[in-house]
Amino acid sequence: MFDLFRIVENRRYYFVLSLLVILPGVLAMIYNVITLPTHTPWRLSVDFLPGNRFEVKFTQPVSEDQIRSVFQSFGITNPAITRLGDPSENIWQVRTVFIEGERAQQIRSALAKVALLDENSTQIQSVSPTVAAQVTQAAVIAVIVATVAILLFIWWSFRKAEHAFRYSICAIAALIHDILIAAGITAIFSALFNWEIDALFLTAMLTVLGFSIQDTIVVYDRIRENLTRRRGESFETVVTRSLLETLNRSLTTSLINILVLTALLLFGGASIKQFVAVLLIGMISGTYSSIFVAVPLVVAWFERDLWGTKQRAPKMAVAGK
Repeated sequence: MFDLFRIVENRRYYFVLSLLVILPGVLAMIYNVITLPTHTPWRLSVDFLPGNRFEVKFTQPVSEDQIRSVFQSFGITNPAITRLGDPSENIWQVRTVFIEGERAQQIRSALAKVALLDENSTQIQSVSPTVAAQVTQAAVIAVIVATVAILLFIWWSFRKAEHAFRYSICAIAALIHDILIAAGITAIFSALFNWEIDALFLTAMLTVLGFSIQDTIVVYDRIRENLTRRRGESFETVVTRSLLETLNRSLTTSLINILVLTALLLFGGASIKQFVAVLLIGMISGTYSSIFVAVPLVVAWFERDLWGTKQRAPKMAVAGK
C-alpha cells in the first residue's frame, strides 16, 4: 500500500508527478519557439529585445485600428497592439521595432490627437539593440555563475561525506526541476495570456534558486549528522529518518512564505503580479523538490536504482571520513 511518509521508497511516484508537471511546460516552450516571432520559449519584454514599448492610457475609448493607423503613418507596419486591463480603463500597450527618441515623441503626440492621453499613466520605454544584447548576456551569465557556485559550495560543505559530489549533482538536478516548472508554467501563461518575461522574471528565478537550495541543504545536513549517529542502519533508512526529522521545519517555513506571496498576489499592485506569481510557483516547486526530488535522487544514485523497484540487500550507511 502507498505510504506518503515512505518518501524514498516510493520515489518513483514523486518522480512521475514531477514529469507530469514539467511536460506541459516543456511543450508550451516548444510551441512558443515555433510560433513566436522571436522564436524564444517566452514572449520577451522590452528588457531583452531592441525596440520600444508604448503604454498609453486614453481618456476616452479608442479602437485598435485607430492606434494602428497612427503607427502606420510613421512607417511602422507591424506594431504589436494589446489592450491592458479592463476595456473601460482604455489602456493599450504597443510594441514596435527600435525608434529614436524624437520620433517616438512625435508618435506620442499623434496618439494624443486621436484622444486625449492621461499623461501620468502614459510612458514610453526603449532599449537599443546593444543594451538588449548586454541584458540577455548578463542574465545567462548570472544563472550559470549561481549554478556553479552552488555546485562547488555543496561539494565543499559535504566533502567529508562519501561521494560528496553526488549530493551537489542531485541538488543541481532539483534546481533544474524547479526552473523547468517555473519556466514551463510561465511559457503556458505566455502562450495563453501574453505574459512577457522581463528583468523581474530573472530576479524571481534567481530567488527561487536560492530558496530551493536552502531547503535542500537543511535536509542534506541532517543526513550527514545521522550518518554518524546511526551507523549500521541502511543508507535509505538514514535518509528517510532525516527527511522526516526536517519535514516539519521545511513545511512550516515554506507555508509562511507561500501565505505572504499569496497575499501579495491577491492584493498587490498589477505591476508585480507576474513577478509574485513566478516566485510563488518556484517557492512551491522548491519545497517539493528539496523533499521529494533532491534527496531521493541521492539514494537512487547510491543504490543505482532510479525508480526504487529493484530487490537487493540494503546498503549500510557510511559516515565518511
